[in-house]
Amino acid sequence: MKPLFYLLTGIVLSGILLSCNSPSKNTRSNAKIAIHNNGINIAYTDTGKSDTTLLFVHGWCINKSYWADQATYFGKKYRVIAIDLPGFGESGKNRNQWNTMAFSRDVDSVIKQLDLKKVILVGHSMSGDVVLQAAVANPQQVIGLVVVDIFKNVGKNQVQTAQAKKEYAAAIDSLKHHFKQIAFEYFNQSLFYTTTTAAVKKRVLNDIAHVDTAIAAACMEDNNDFNEIAGLKAAKMKLYLINSDVEPTDTTHLAANKIPFKLLYIHATGHFPMIEKPQEFNALLDKAIVDIKTRE
Repeated sequence: MKPLFYLLTGIVLSGILLSCNSPSKNTRSNAKIAIHNNGINIAYTDTGKSDTTLLFVHGWCINKSYWADQATYFGKKYRVIAIDLPGFGESGKNRNQWNTMAFSRDVDSVIKQLDLKKVILVGHSMSGDVVLQAAVANPQQVIGLVVVDIFKNVGKNQVQTAQAKKEYAAAIDSLKHHFKQIAFEYFNQSLFYTTTTAAVKKRVLNDIAHVDTAIAAACMEDNNDFNEIAGLKAAKMKLYLINSDVEPTDTTHLAANKIPFKLLYIHATGHFPMIEKPQEFNALLDKAIVDIKTRE
């Protein structure tokens, strides 16, 4: 069973649920080419020039401006693209599918329509699955796969029981009817750490308050059946994990399935290390990129 299942079920069973945002002054927009996937607009920023592209994909309810510090830092050496997944930020909402496969096809569209050749995908939270599937679908273009604060126990409990499915359905129903209350309580209790600043908390909670709740709930409802171990095997590349060490990452099933990986812990952050400790996060991502580049 994938982590999001337990995440959402736990939210409801304990009376508590994952993040959206505002444009950043530090991210330079250079959207000369309009990108669409089946008629839906995909907003993005484009920084720097290089034959290697870092393509950043935000997690649930977050948008591209959460990667502003990374665009500034890495844009000096690489081409950096950060996108708004449809349904969030400035991208379109005119569709009905909000699952991993649909979002991964959005990433496919960015890669193809910008004609990107050497792509390192970076996906936060929910988008760990999204970039994984995009890597599987674009083996010639994608040279690296990095996930951020996700895959904490990938491969554990893949089989859903009837009771588990029933609880998940109840969780979704509760989320649809009490979205803000559930999300606020969960973020405050589980996704922020003692080191998370008041400014970060305010930013994230403000984004939650303004998210399209129907789309956000649909994302959780539609993203419970993606097999991450199968995807990692199909990707046939090393997985890089940049995770907060507040909650240990169990790599047992990665090792058991002979999936190559490198775990890079960032010390004492909440669920958003890229904005909570951007300098430390950038240093770890730099290490991953160097390793990826040496394996080309």
